Amino acid sequence: MQIPHLSPRPSAWVAEHAGLVPRSGAVLDLAAGGGRHSRLFLDLGYRVTALDRDVSRLASLAGAEIIAADLEDGSPWPLDGRQFAGIVVANYLHRPILPRIAAALGPGGVLLYETFSLGQERYGKPRNPDHLLRPGELLAFAETAGLTVLTYFCGATPEPAVRQRMAARRPVA
Repeated sequence: MQIPHLSPRPSAWVAEHAGLVPRSGAVLDLAAGGGRHSRLFLDLGYRVTALDRDVSRLASLAGAEIIAADLEDGSPWPLDGRQFAGIVVANYLHRPILPRIAAALGPGGVLLYETFSLGQERYGKPRNPDHLLRPGELLAFAETAGLTVLTYFCGATPEPAVRQRMAARRPVA
């Protein structure tokens, strides 16, 4: 069985909701890993910025802007002043940067966030509660950030895993 977060294919949920992202700007693939969501958005015709601590697996992303940055070591936020029409975060959680993620979402922009939630520890990694969303945590983040939730899911998935998934839009004005 292939581990879902190591699959070279984009998340089916992200692919299903990719059309919510406005065509007017670039997409940020945050903690891009192997670039599966970067490839999806490149194939859909978006400009893409892929950011990860280890960018060695992103070399094949022709046309994407690649940024090597460790988001957890206390270094300055590498995207200050930049805003994106879409931000994708999958299988990654570092709570201290949530306000930065919200600030990087431009007016009308869409955040697609999908990661593991408490309960996942019964099925496998991650097991550390620092890497697992608490119930309703994405909804609370959206409210605090002033985002409009378009769709939300929290629960068990067929992988099996326990996840939260949210698509949220920054109001235009």
